[in-house]
Amino acid sequence: MKRNSLSSFSVSLWLLLTAVMLQAVESAKGKYAHMLFNELFEDYSNALRPVEDTDKVLNVTLQITLSQIKDMDERNQILSAYLWIRQSWYDAYLKWDKDKYDGLDSIRIPSNLVWRPDIVLYNKADDDFSEPVNTNVVLRYDGKITWDAPAITKSSCVVDVSYFPFDSQQCNLTFGSWTYNGNQVDIINSLDSGDLSDFVEDVEWEIHGMPAVKNVITYGCCSEPYPDVTFTLILKRKSSFYIFNLLLPCILISFLAPLGFYLPADSGEKVSLGVTVLLALTVFQLMVAEIMPPSENVPLIGKYYIATMTMITASTALTIIIMNLHHCGSEAKPVPQWARVVILDYMSKIFFVYDVGENCTSPKREKEEERKLEGGDGCQRRHKEVRSHISNRNDDCDLKEKLNGSLNKSYGVHGESVRETVNCCSCYKILIKNIEYIANCVRDHKANRAKGIEWKKVAKVMDRFFMWIFFIMVFFMSVLIIGKAG
Repeated sequence: MKRNSLSSFSVSLWLLLTAVMLQAVESAKGKYAHMLFNELFEDYSNALRPVEDTDKVLNVTLQITLSQIKDMDERNQILSAYLWIRQSWYDAYLKWDKDKYDGLDSIRIPSNLVWRPDIVLYNKADDDFSEPVNTNVVLRYDGKITWDAPAITKSSCVVDVSYFPFDSQQCNLTFGSWTYNGNQVDIINSLDSGDLSDFVEDVEWEIHGMPAVKNVITYGCCSEPYPDVTFTLILKRKSSFYIFNLLLPCILISFLAPLGFYLPADSGEKVSLGVTVLLALTVFQLMVAEIMPPSENVPLIGKYYIATMTMITASTALTIIIMNLHHCGSEAKPVPQWARVVILDYMSKIFFVYDVGENCTSPKREKEEERKLEGGDGCQRRHKEVRSHISNRNDDCDLKEKLNGSLNKSYGVHGESVRETVNCCSCYKILIKNIEYIANCVRDHKANRAKGIEWKKVAKVMDRFFMWIFFIMVFFMSVLIIGKAG
């Protein structure tokens, strides 16, 4: 027991001594850091470029880390991004011998105490021209200064929305010195591209790369070169949101437009359906117009809306024309011969269009028999027989005799009754004229009714024809725009 207590006491004593020694070391380093800071900045000025020879170029290494895309404003063509900007350079006046300061190799001091390169974002589109964030810089014994500063940048970006919502965008971030030329401050890429290792995935955009290119430009005002580094952010839009909220409803609404031709003409809803569909598409068109820039490049979905609205307008106009054909009535001219052959004979069979009131479940033969019974073809035949029978009478006597004989055979009338019937021969003549007049009226009425039925059938065939034409157009337009998603 005594041995265990002695061993635990020795371990505790060793830990206590170690902690005291570390504290002494830290306090020693803190003392040397204060001494170093006072000696370094005693005669130091952060206003001048820190080179021993003014003709020597100061190299600044630049590295950009993309952390997050905050917003892409297509209408104003502004990209908002959250960046980490790392700049490193060598200051010739901030060096020390680390052995003289107890091995102290680096210190962290406020960035406004040292000279900093005035590297700015050339294509900045922000109204706020505030100073960079005054984060600390890391100063090494060999004079190397590393400055890491976060920044929320708003840069101008030329947005091409021709293939919206299946578009890709390339936004440039150009960094360069604002006052120093290439003979004074040169910018060097730390990497061949921006760092995307810490990128937070965006809900709308996919990042397909961020290559970096160094450019040396000579402006017309000056003969000195001005270097800059351009980071090209390659973005691909995630189109699922727009497909389910803008495109798919439009496709479903578009398929309602051809169904207006299938509605019966007597329902009174053919034109109102086309107008309702047109208004619905107009609402979607306005939604797209609100988020798109007012440029000459019409987006792909906008073209689809315009094509669909044009098609619906044409279908509504054709519906009005076809309804006029349907309601031509008996006073219209007869159906032309070419229309009888092309529309009534051929197109009606192709599109399975039956007569008015006829459907595919009732056989045509039964319909013909019903029309014969309803049309009174037997009455017309008997009327023709009566007319031919009466026209063969040569005189009144023959008429009397034949009427007398027919009445005797039919009704068995004799004597006085026969004479009275013969004397009423003139009444029969008047009756026959009235029957002939009624038959002519019925015949004219049936002809006019048949004329109206023919025009209704023409309208029905044209409805079916345009319905399939517009269905095919909507299908191909939908396949075309969905194919752009690949």
